[in-house]
Amino acid sequence: MSQLRSIINLDAIAHNTRVVKAEAGGAKLMCVVKADGYNHGMRHVAEVMAANGADQFGVATLEEAVLLRDAGIMQPILFWLWTPTIDLSPAFDRGLDIGVAGLEHVRAVVAAGQPARVTVGVDTGLNRSGIDEEDWARAFTLLAMQPQITVTGLFSHLSSADELGSTATDEQVATFKRALAIARACGLDPRCNHLANSPGLLMHDDFGLEMVRPGLACYGYSPLPTSSYGSELRPAMTWEADVVTVKRIRAGEGASYNLTWHAPSDGYTAIVPVGYADGLPREVQGSFAVTINGRRYPQVGRVCMDQIVVWLGATTDVEPGDTALLFGPGDRGEMTATEVADAAGTINYEILCTPRGRTERVYVGG
Repeated sequence: MSQLRSIINLDAIAHNTRVVKAEAGGAKLMCVVKADGYNHGMRHVAEVMAANGADQFGVATLEEAVLLRDAGIMQPILFWLWTPTIDLSPAFDRGLDIGVAGLEHVRAVVAAGQPARVTVGVDTGLNRSGIDEEDWARAFTLLAMQPQITVTGLFSHLSSADELGSTATDEQVATFKRALAIARACGLDPRCNHLANSPGLLMHDDFGLEMVRPGLACYGYSPLPTSSYGSELRPAMTWEADVVTVKRIRAGEGASYNLTWHAPSDGYTAIVPVGYADGLPREVQGSFAVTINGRRYPQVGRVCMDQIVVWLGATTDVEPGDTALLFGPGDRGEMTATEVADAAGTINYEILCTPRGRTERVYVGG
């Protein structure tokens, strides 16, 4: 087993799927498993999600959708990030749902002349992907004229659902419902529409639509600034490493590049084999800690390419081979991904996606 590991608890994935399914009420559940299942392993987590209530799956790219279908996932799979010049035949052959994010994407699917399942992405205020409002009628009418194309529904993405008190979400919901009315007036029958991401679901339920589309919550984290939202979720990833060596250091001696830290007293340091090449941000210097044998110890000095220095103080309880917890659920005293994100000045989504390089993924439970 590698000395640097990402432990994925599939029982936590199952639990979170059931939690978000219950939160959705009567709406269907699309679990988002893009970016290799938020770095948890797309195929493994999708199998567990499918067994615990996921009705559909969402990914970004055609390649991700193909991998998921070829892994045996038979629920509808929607992908939405593609250029109109690509070969869509893998999507047609596998019965994948195609998200169209612009008028040119609609034309590309129409020009292929193949039976297709299409979900229409509409821009409701994020100003990213999605058909612009001035093109809605043309896109809807063109799709309504194609007997070989089944339009499953409309979808959009929220810009500010994680901001307490923001009016942007209400405005986007109103715009989305206007798009639905125009689609129906143009001859479409969109029956499975979705707008709620993780913060949208946790704070606003399903907006009266037929499906919800959470991502982060499925992996056990809330995107919201208060723990009252998503408090039942269980983080599924633990990032850990083996202590390589324990060293003596004298008071006043420096450690790591540029000797930016100096020992406040005689004591010991532990060397842990993780660095920025493995995804640990250099920005966490001075704000990061690892947990060894139930006790937190501060990381000190520069974060190197493949190792960090940990200040143990006067303790000699740590030995080479002990496990250093980098982040996890927090139930063993370790930092959570949210705490590490705060230390790095970023968000927990990014921290979950960072373990890489020499990190070996290990599955437990399930």
